[in-house]
Amino acid sequence: MSDSERIERDFNLRDEDERKAFLEETWCDNCQEVNLGMKNPEEYEQNGIIFVEGKCCKCGNTILTEITDEEF
Repeated sequence: MSDSERIERDFNLRDEDERKAFLEETWCDNCQEVNLGMKNPEEYEQNGIIFVEGKCCKCGNTILTEITDEEF
């Protein structure tokens, strides 16, 4: 397995409060606004880093959140 391989994870296994926070507390680079919301979340690990990726509820562009140990 190469370091850059994407390993799918199950976002729905997260605690309900965690899922809610990831879906509501967002930043959209396109809209340049916070907390517009995210839909269609996918969680994966790449290069040892866990990400949640989805679509902005306002414009539909991709939102990418890096999960750090300090967050949860």
